[in-house]
Amino acid sequence: MTSIFKTLFFILSYLNLSACNEQVLNSPYPTSPEKNQSVLYSSFSERPRHLDPAKSYSSNEYVFIGQIYEPPFQYHFLKRPYELEPLTATQMPEIIYLDKSEKVLAKDAAADSIAFSDYIIEIKPQIKFQPHPALARNDQGQYLYHELTPAELTKIVHLGDFAQTGTRELVAADYVHQIKRLVHPEISSPIAELMKQYIVGLGDYGVTLKNKPRSSLKDSAISGVEVLDKYRYKIRIKGKYPQFIYWLAMPFFAPMPWEADAFYSQQALIDKNITLDWQPLGTGAYMLEENNPNLRMVMLKNPNYHAAFYPEYGELGDKEQGLLNDAGKRLPFIDKAVYKLEKETIPYWNKFLQGYYDASGVASDSFDQAVQFTGDGELGLTQAMQDKGIQLQTTVTSSIYYMGFNMLDSVVGGDNERARKLRRAISIAIDYEEYISIFMNGRGVTAQGVIPPEIFGFTSGEKGINPYIYDWDGRQARRKPITAAMQLMLQAGYANGIDIKTGEALILYLDTAASGPDERARLNWYRKQFTKLGIQLVIRATDYNRFQQKMLNGNAQIFMWGWNADYPDPENFFFLLYGANSKVLHGGENVVNYQNNEFDRLFKQMSNMENGPERLAITHRMQEIIHNDAPWVFGFHPKSVSLYHSWYHNLKPNLMANNKLKYQRIEPEQRNVLRQQWNQPVLWPIVLVILLVILLVLPAVRSFQHRARETIK
Repeated sequence: MTSIFKTLFFILSYLNLSACNEQVLNSPYPTSPEKNQSVLYSSFSERPRHLDPAKSYSSNEYVFIGQIYEPPFQYHFLKRPYELEPLTATQMPEIIYLDKSEKVLAKDAAADSIAFSDYIIEIKPQIKFQPHPALARNDQGQYLYHELTPAELTKIVHLGDFAQTGTRELVAADYVHQIKRLVHPEISSPIAELMKQYIVGLGDYGVTLKNKPRSSLKDSAISGVEVLDKYRYKIRIKGKYPQFIYWLAMPFFAPMPWEADAFYSQQALIDKNITLDWQPLGTGAYMLEENNPNLRMVMLKNPNYHAAFYPEYGELGDKEQGLLNDAGKRLPFIDKAVYKLEKETIPYWNKFLQGYYDASGVASDSFDQAVQFTGDGELGLTQAMQDKGIQLQTTVTSSIYYMGFNMLDSVVGGDNERARKLRRAISIAIDYEEYISIFMNGRGVTAQGVIPPEIFGFTSGEKGINPYIYDWDGRQARRKPITAAMQLMLQAGYANGIDIKTGEALILYLDTAASGPDERARLNWYRKQFTKLGIQLVIRATDYNRFQQKMLNGNAQIFMWGWNADYPDPENFFFLLYGANSKVLHGGENVVNYQNNEFDRLFKQMSNMENGPERLAITHRMQEIIHNDAPWVFGFHPKSVSLYHSWYHNLKPNLMANNKLKYQRIEPEQRNVLRQQWNQPVLWPIVLVILLVILLVLPAVRSFQHRARETIK
């Protein structure tokens, strides 16, 4: 009997000690390094395909390479509108304009007189690359691992198996080497063709690289890209292209040491999947320690990171929001960033609520639990989230989702009033306010034109509405009534959806690669919008490759499309409608194949201008042309909704910057305390079960003991 109570006492004592242990029982992490390190916990749902900055062009990849690589310029973390500043450069580039004879022109020279623009960039000294085997050398200065023998390779499975690493100073030649890599046939950079249009000699240089290894890049030159000295280099572009500076803030133009290509070009390493696309090498604040996309990815603070400091100023309101509490402090603050693979939203959400992830988006399944609409229609946190001290951030993204009309189509396309009025009628009928409410939980704002908020040229209020689709009620834009759309259908010769020429119902075709139950609900909604006008909408669903081919050939009639800004400039959106970028005719991003002579003329003029009143007036005129022609149904700009725990600091939406991690800060002590509070084990059911078992077993034990005593007697 005594042994039973001893056992019970031991179990209860163990449970009590477990409950008091700092490592909570349900922690998904095997260890708790936060005592000595500031660790960020986040996730990813899709494996990054490319970590080579010349290849990568995806937001899920930029989460990593934006922290690892450093182009010469970056976006100021706090200032709005978005403003570029030096990163590894000492100052913004010196820009020199030249005519056809290479004579220097004045800064205010007319754009049509400028044949070339020279960008002279000076970088800071004493910046070093992250530790890496490609840079390891012996005492004689010879590289240890550039010519590996079969015997040496037998011991190598992962990059970490190399016994030694090395580093060296960043120099101007590393930036020039990366520009060369953009056109190497083995790399196939997604911006190669675009840059050939601007960087002098880049196209010709690409031709010379056929059948040559990447190691040959070091000993060949581009006529328009030149190393001036150890810390200065020059890029010559054709004509005047002010937007080129934005490209210089993207990873495509981050430095790459020639040693990386020499090291990673060894076929034996490629066969072991040890490549630059898998194991980056940069100068950024973080380095990739572990790349296991089936489980997790881990970045560590770069021990060689150069002196960089948190901004000392921002914009109005930043100080009050605590965004300047770390002003002037050395970066980065976080020691380690752990990204775990999470394919399902519900497990991620539950771990976020338990404190095991530091931030979270808001999926449809958890929307009502996390967010509610306030009296003025804005998003706010539910009481449960407020009780946990969770912070909410919302921002309209620099993106646009729209429905496109193929302007080469004989029914919905063309520069004639009949097709134009049909497109406008459809634009009125498709109620994107309802779409945002039903399918996006209110997370979006309807688009009035091509340019999203926060981009130069965007106009809010009455002056910014699309007058063909909306009316102004004195306070906000109101979609025109369906009767206005029916009147346009009548004027176009499609009264009640009947084609006056044929006497038959108008049938239109929506081409899509969408599939799955959620997408079917959306497609059925679109079908109902067209039904308002008496139009029969036929959905032509296909696989993505077939859909892409139809777009390339101009065989799609109506379709959904979207665009995320590469840089904060109206040119990056208007070029989607520039005639020379037609998808069918030129393979460009003008997927609707729109062409308007006045718009194209204004586009070329606007592209060469600096921001100012004249450029603003031109963007307004371009918007008016697009409003009139209606090649798109202007859909919506998505609204990003993010949640952050109270221990996560220096969080300000920055839709352009890729290197935000170095500015952010974690308070691990506070996180540990709250994790303990939120994840206390519920012990009473276990104790109750144990007591019930004891009560059931006790009579049998007593009976056994009684019989034993009788036997002894």
